[in-house]
Amino acid sequence: MAAIKAVHVSDVPHLDQVTENASIYTNRFNKGIDCVKATLTPPKFCVIGHRGSGMNMLYSSDNRMKAIKENSIISFNNAAKFPVDFVEFDVQVTKDDIPIIFHDDLIFNEENGTISEKRVTEITLAEFLSYGPQREPGNAGKSLVRKTKDGRIFNWKVENDDSLCTLQEAFQKVNSSLGFNIELKFDDYVIYKEEELVHALQAVLKVVFEYAKERPIIFSTFQPDAARLIRSLQNTYPVYFLTNGGNEIYSDVRRNNLDEAIKMCLENGLQGIVSEVKGIFRNQEAVPRIKDAHLSLLSYGQLNNVAEAVYMQYLMGVEGVIVDFVGEITEAVSDLIQVKKEEEKSGEAASVGEELGKLQVTNKRPNFTQLELTFLQKLISQLIQH
Repeated sequence: MAAIKAVHVSDVPHLDQVTENASIYTNRFNKGIDCVKATLTPPKFCVIGHRGSGMNMLYSSDNRMKAIKENSIISFNNAAKFPVDFVEFDVQVTKDDIPIIFHDDLIFNEENGTISEKRVTEITLAEFLSYGPQREPGNAGKSLVRKTKDGRIFNWKVENDDSLCTLQEAFQKVNSSLGFNIELKFDDYVIYKEEELVHALQAVLKVVFEYAKERPIIFSTFQPDAARLIRSLQNTYPVYFLTNGGNEIYSDVRRNNLDEAIKMCLENGLQGIVSEVKGIFRNQEAVPRIKDAHLSLLSYGQLNNVAEAVYMQYLMGVEGVIVDFVGEITEAVSDLIQVKKEEEKSGEAASVGEELGKLQVTNKRPNFTQLELTFLQKLISQLIQH
């Protein structure tokens, strides 16, 4: 799927009379996990940077997908320049029990025309850090290449490159006001013994408890047993269950749809769900069930790079989105609704700016006309098909 450019609601017709509160905002906070507490109504709509300032899609014609090395210190700190609340990144544990930040299960390099691969969890920290740019000036690392799902190989070249890093380094070197959405990464095609999962999770928790301090933390994972275990091993930080929302079918039924995700959360005391956005739009009736279960709901996916899709989710009750185009989407979200603090405190209706014409807000939830909702739903349906 080609990368989708962010677009503004000012380009969408018929959004001129909304008489209830449609406030979306993303002001940074320093303490707590207020925007993800599952038992309370979130006071704000969260924007989360995907792998920092966005994932790398090396085959894309969109240079934004190759601007900054994903899952790197540079990428995380670049995201912190924008009004995002968290950065999301993938954590795995090396052979010598060090939590590192890397998305893919396998790491590839090319030497003399030969591609070699190694499983990230089966190499030591020193070997992992030997790939790509090196911290010490003058040192050359192993060439880093990436393999796509369809088998194509691309040199991992980006405009702003950076060294691979550990979880500990992220805590030490990334803006302390930025929350971390730590995805606990496990291979979809490996059957893990419980003791293997516990061992890896304990290695992660050791670093988190030593270095997190006041930084907001969310744990998330696609691995159902890892979600269950990280919840049982600690009760300090919320745990969210990641799901494709029914877009793909797995042998583990707990992963196959939003209703299974709800059941998974309730049975194991999890605080919320992170669903692929298309799964939410295709199963909108599940959102009230998630709310009735007192669970929080976030989303991920390329459709979150479209401002209208993000706004539609807000109206549906989704509480946060994971995005690649951090700058564009935070700007678009900010432009959607502008409510002054004084007006919020007084509860009076407030104009949200010229771009949305006569759009008005109060301190209640938004209420679009049927015509406006129909338009947005048609727009989302068309985007889902691409």
